[in-house]
Amino acid sequence: MSESTKPLHHVVIIGGGFGGLYAAQTLAKSQVKVTLIDKRNFHVFQPLLYQVATGGLSPADISSPIRALVNRNKNIEVLMGEVLDIDPEKQTVKLTHKEIAYDSLIVATGVTHQYFGNEEWAEFAPGLKTIEDALDIRRRIFIAFEAAEKESNPDKHQDWLTFAIIGAGPAGVELAGALAEVAHGTLKDDFRNIDTSKAKIILLSSRDRILPTYPEKLSLKAQQSLERLGVTVINKARAIDIQKDNLTIRIGDRIEKITAKTIVWTAGMKASGMSKILVERTGAEVDRAGRVIVSQDFKLPGYDNIFAIGDLANYSHQDDKPLPGIAPVAMQEGQYVARLIANSTQGKAIAPFYYFDSGSLAVIGKHEAVVDLGFIKLSGFLAWCVWMFIHVFYLLEFDNKLIVMIQWAWNYFTFSKGARLITTPGEHPTIQLEK
Repeated sequence: MSESTKPLHHVVIIGGGFGGLYAAQTLAKSQVKVTLIDKRNFHVFQPLLYQVATGGLSPADISSPIRALVNRNKNIEVLMGEVLDIDPEKQTVKLTHKEIAYDSLIVATGVTHQYFGNEEWAEFAPGLKTIEDALDIRRRIFIAFEAAEKESNPDKHQDWLTFAIIGAGPAGVELAGALAEVAHGTLKDDFRNIDTSKAKIILLSSRDRILPTYPEKLSLKAQQSLERLGVTVINKARAIDIQKDNLTIRIGDRIEKITAKTIVWTAGMKASGMSKILVERTGAEVDRAGRVIVSQDFKLPGYDNIFAIGDLANYSHQDDKPLPGIAPVAMQEGQYVARLIANSTQGKAIAPFYYFDSGSLAVIGKHEAVVDLGFIKLSGFLAWCVWMFIHVFYLLEFDNKLIVMIQWAWNYFTFSKGARLITTPGEHPTIQLEK
């Protein structure tokens, strides 16, 4: 068979998050065929999900249709579907409606919430990982204010106006800060029977400080910024029970119960269900969070054509510890594996992977953020400007960039958050409707 008639090398990518999408886009100009599969037809900019959850942005502001992102690349096919299984020997991926053969397989299905064996907590303390999660949390937050407004017993107002966030990494910190701004600023003139400025936002950290992966000085500045916004930070606090309107925490040897009608979980993540499939079909090993342990080039042991990247992968070949589950890591891993595959089809080698850490950043509130760029550490207004620039830069579509910039400018000068809509079905889990 001549080179001109030889079938193109077929790369199947499972997952349209940062890792999978960047891998597909990197392969766009290579002499390969790409099939990108995702359960949803859109890519979500996850770092801004907390703004959807607090009414600052709408879902479409941080989402992009996957087809629109790759429609100019004729070698990329997009399929909306759920992968049920893989067969490494036949080199096929099984979907609900068909099987697809592959030459190389990239699995980038990310993570989901980790309740550490207490899955029943999910009903009362939803996590924040998808658009659906963000809309559910938004519904719970704003229904809580509505319920407080209708509550005839003033002594119970505070129960509705208490919000607990479990987990003080970047997601928890950013959510706490945004919620404090909503309660103490945006909504202060919207209600007649309650004073929203009395809302209590509690941020619980199981460690001795918030943002534990940041330098200690920045963690302290972040906590001080949160406290200025009215957030109550409790360190060394571990949740031991969560019910529909309260949670029990342990602080050292002391047990405390907190009444909070709205509870959000940002304390842990575990690998997606594809992790189990890879273990069963390839014998791959996983860590405690279910992440697949990969080789230096992201291959699964014994399989030169199956790769795991992004949050799904445990890559511990740099500094002897797993790379963090953040967007820049997934982006760089996706690009690397794509180049590796493209070069291999031409018999070319590629340099070993090395993650370039461009820094960590978290926003606390209006003109308050912390940024660790390695060579410089910032806090306050300048850090907030850096945070805004980087997040807008990484949004994938121009219209998203423009809309988000305009929305942020409007929110900054008016204190308004116009997307605080209760649109999804259902009441808050603890609301009792008047009869």
